[in-house]
Amino acid sequence: MVLTGLYYALALTAGGILIGWLTRPAWGAPLYILAAFCIYFFRDPDRAIPSGPVAVSPADGKVVAVQPEAGATRVSIFLNVFDVHVNRSPIAGRITEVRYQRGRFLVASREEASAQNEQNTVCVEGEGTRVVFKQIAGLIARRIIFYKKPGDAVGRGERVGLIQFGSRVDILLGPEWEIQVRRGDRVHAGSSVLARRKNS
Repeated sequence: MVLTGLYYALALTAGGILIGWLTRPAWGAPLYILAAFCIYFFRDPDRAIPSGPVAVSPADGKVVAVQPEAGATRVSIFLNVFDVHVNRSPIAGRITEVRYQRGRFLVASREEASAQNEQNTVCVEGEGTRVVFKQIAGLIARRIIFYKKPGDAVGRGERVGLIQFGSRVDILLGPEWEIQVRRGDRVHAGSSVLARRKNS
């Protein structure tokens, strides 16, 4: 479990105990339920990382778009509140850029969220390619967390960050990649193959 979830759960549990002590024990129950949800939401399961010339999904969720953008193909993944929200690097390499952008908090499944919402853009270069992915805040998500910095080396499927409470992740893959998913597919961070290198 992500440590942040433990802090939330402990705070909510303490609040429930305090309310129960000041009033009636049963009145603390809603906070206990929220504490249990935080433990569930911030789960961080291990994943089997595929080998070979592939790019893996940076997020759990549903593919809501596969379309051309700026000479690449954009794959957009929508995460609801029941998905694992830990983000992973799609390829092995070195982080060359991390760029945060303030923005709106539209529903993350909407197409305009890709450009207008608060987001963190990350570039990873390695294995003879460059992949860009964006952590995008949603209607409920108001905090983007990224553990790495420019110059850091990352492995394929390595944990790199987190978006809290519903969000979106976009990944841009150049023409050297053959896309393996389509709109409507469910994917899992680190273990689902989004694309394979052509002629490999």
